[in-house]
Amino acid sequence: MASWLPETLFEIVGQGPAPSKDYYQLLVTRSQVIFRWWKVSLRSEYRSAKPGEAKDTHEEFLENSHLQGKFDFLERLSDNLLLSIISYLDLEDIARLSQTSRRFAKLCMSDELWEKIVHSCCDTITPDMRALAKDMGWRQMFFTNKLQLQRQIRKRKQKQGSHRTSHL
Repeated sequence: MASWLPETLFEIVGQGPAPSKDYYQLLVTRSQVIFRWWKVSLRSEYRSAKPGEAKDTHEEFLENSHLQGKFDFLERLSDNLLLSIISYLDLEDIARLSQTSRRFAKLCMSDELWEKIVHSCCDTITPDMRALAKDMGWRQMFFTNKLQLQRQIRKRKQKQGSHRTSHL
């Protein structure tokens, strides 16, 4: 599965809080977490400061409280990136993750996530299936067995047919 992932998984660059003008970069690759900093100062004691870099494996980073600081880097990730990551988890892990915070509960229940999961499990998504998912939600559709889905698609088509004839 790691081969499907791009080499750079996450990158954020920013400037330190005022009055600092220092720049920072956090780069997460498939194998490393890299933290870089550039000191920008008019003060004479910092003029000769060279840029710095700290590289660790993912495991070393998790154990290195100095590198992690007081930031929750997961909180800084966009919803789209988190949804992409969550879509690779097992169903049990998604259920556990949904219990960790309001944000993860919302993401784990979102239609966007379950649409990704349904697409990864199904070879084709027909227009009828897409319309049914719009009505019932992608999560509900995922947990509904095939026979029930076929029955609901048939009912939906019949309802649309009778709806059309009643308007004629």
